[in-house]
Amino acid sequence: MLRWYVHQFGQKLVRRRPLEPLKESESRGATLNTLNLVILGVGKIMRAAIYILIGKMVKYVTGPAIIICFLVAALFSLLSGFCHAKLWARVPRSGSAYLYSYVTMGQMYAFFTGWNLILSLVLGTAILASAWSYIFDSLIGNHISQALQGTFSLYMPQFLAKYPDFLALALVLLFMGLQMLGAHDSALFNKVFTGINILVQSFIILSGFIKGDLHNWQLTEQDYTLNTSESRGTSRLGPLGSGGFVPFGFDGVLHGAALCFYAFVGFDAIVARGEEALNPQRSIPLGITFSIFICFFAYFGVSASLTLILPYYQIQLDNPLSQTFLHGGWISARYVLSVGIICAITYRLHSAMFPMYQVIYAMAEDGLLFRGLAQVCAHTGIPIMAIMSSGNLAGVMALLFELSDLVDFLSVVTLLAYTLVAFSVLVLRYQPHLKEKTGEEIEMEPEAEGNPLDSVPEAGTSNILESLWFPPSTIPTQKSGQIVCGCAFLLVLLLTILSLIMAQWPSQVFSGDPMITTVAVLLLLLITGVTAIIWRQPQDPSHLYFKAPALPVLPLVSILVNIYSMMRMTTGTWALLGIWMGIGFVIYFGYGIRHSLKENNELQPPASTSQT
Repeated sequence: MLRWYVHQFGQKLVRRRPLEPLKESESRGATLNTLNLVILGVGKIMRAAIYILIGKMVKYVTGPAIIICFLVAALFSLLSGFCHAKLWARVPRSGSAYLYSYVTMGQMYAFFTGWNLILSLVLGTAILASAWSYIFDSLIGNHISQALQGTFSLYMPQFLAKYPDFLALALVLLFMGLQMLGAHDSALFNKVFTGINILVQSFIILSGFIKGDLHNWQLTEQDYTLNTSESRGTSRLGPLGSGGFVPFGFDGVLHGAALCFYAFVGFDAIVARGEEALNPQRSIPLGITFSIFICFFAYFGVSASLTLILPYYQIQLDNPLSQTFLHGGWISARYVLSVGIICAITYRLHSAMFPMYQVIYAMAEDGLLFRGLAQVCAHTGIPIMAIMSSGNLAGVMALLFELSDLVDFLSVVTLLAYTLVAFSVLVLRYQPHLKEKTGEEIEMEPEAEGNPLDSVPEAGTSNILESLWFPPSTIPTQKSGQIVCGCAFLLVLLLTILSLIMAQWPSQVFSGDPMITTVAVLLLLLITGVTAIIWRQPQDPSHLYFKAPALPVLPLVSILVNIYSMMRMTTGTWALLGIWMGIGFVIYFGYGIRHSLKENNELQPPASTSQT
């Protein structure tokens, strides 16, 4: 009996959600071409909040080398974009990574993908509200922040913001109220405000060519010592770095690249609308590629202009772009720029709140979250509880946390989400094909009949090593799928250890320290060997709209980069993530696993204790 209950518990963890064929009434039809997807992607990716965050990054982390950080982040975001496209190709439906994970990977994997996705969307909303508050306050002379800081700074714990941002909270609550009244997102507004955002950035870039000085990329220690002789922190290797184009060294570039991943969040909106694409196998990868690189060139130009107009150590942390124009004597341009940025952030905040409550509603409707969150208003059909829970959480985060801390938190959450998607792509290509079943749970397709290789027993008479290198079947089987799953989990563990070593002791690894270098080389050899075993396993030959290239290398490179970037984050960020994931574990094992998909009748325990 105990064995039966353990088996049933394991079955619940990997139970997949049924994927029923689309009804004609549910199909939106194919209406989006590649250009439409690019506009959609740029509108979702391009983040006006970067105008504020760039100040702290340039001054204390990267210097002018921030343009390299954006390039690195863009290239590896592109890898994650291809992984998202591949996951959608397995489940060609409009939806989020939560839905795709539930259909392909199982219940527990889907819960933590969705739980992580909720946090990333909530943080994105909180960041936008905080950025709006920062810019508006700067525009009116910082009167709000000075009053609040003078009143509350003595009562705020060190790990929270210097003062509670009531303006950001009010902004989130305002848009939450609009959603509860039935406000909707609009493709026209997306195009209009994306255009405003691009115009603002074009103005900044042109200003950099006019007002910029290339010498600001060639500063020496003597330059900033003379200019900041009365301030602190100007000694070599101090807070302001050591001068030059890369004042904080290679380590600063890597840290900056990890933080810059935030700037490219949003390309999954293209994947979510893939069902409406006219030519998805071409439009989705092209839409992701062009969207990411258009945003990269925008970020590249803005950050280059900023560091050319002013030396990096003189850039202000709060609203650095408008302060830079003020320093340059363009007072009117400062106000026009601030108003344009506020308009862009206002729309982004409005549109960012829709997917936030939609994920909560979907998970509650599936029973993985409290079903009360799926309640809808009888008159409007709007999920009131999902909107209120997500909006209140975003408002509290915007109220209590510093903007830079929210970005650090979102960066690690985003990287974790990218890792989960890449892992799914790595595993799924080597699994038996998933097919749609009406009224039944998704299950693996049986192997094709008539293939003589399929009659070979899974265990066989050959030894284990031979079966790993020479699989007995040319198409994926349950055994080969299990081998890939086991190897993939082992690879994640090995890559995590390697990333930890490279992040904590980078100089010892590259300088040839005997112990550290030996461990790193052994890990690389193990990673190569396990990857080769996965490569030898048969892949699913079924036709898909899009297949990620260079498997299993591409998802593994994406996982390595994501994990390494996560290792660059601070201890406080990891502590917050641990608290959030701990809450998720309690909810899932205390509630979700017992209430999910309750309409599926559970099997009754057998009369005897034997279970085959």
